[in-house]
Amino acid sequence: MLDINEIMNIIPQRAPFLMIDKVEEYVPGKSCIAYKNVCINEPHFQGHFPYKPIMPGVLIVEALAQAGAVAILSLEENKGKNALFAGIDKLKFKTPVLPGDVLKLEVNIIKQKGPIGVGEAVATVNGKVAAKGELTFAIVDK
Repeated sequence: MLDINEIMNIIPQRAPFLMIDKVEEYVPGKSCIAYKNVCINEPHFQGHFPYKPIMPGVLIVEALAQAGAVAILSLEENKGKNALFAGIDKLKFKTPVLPGDVLKLEVNIIKQKGPIGVGEAVATVNGKVAAKGELTFAIVDK
């Protein structure tokens, strides 16, 4: 298990753009299970949408990417580097994510060749799929 300080030692994102609160388990270079507590006081809820707040899909994808980054950047050879989006494929949104939800983020690295890799990503709330797809990343120096 990783707390917020340990997560910030691995990935470079910081508030208000740090999208994961804790990591339940991870295998460097292979997988990560992380969580995001979705709170009404997050700035995007002021405008998305004032009458019915819904977490923007792009932020759900970013949270998944950050969980994948924990897996890939925790490898010894990737420490101090950054993982950037190189592509998003087969991504579907299934159910809205609302304030008060706990978003479970699961990413499995399914292939990697050099600095480019692909992760299978699933975000769930109470066992229901909120989003799933494949995320392609590129590892770069900071």
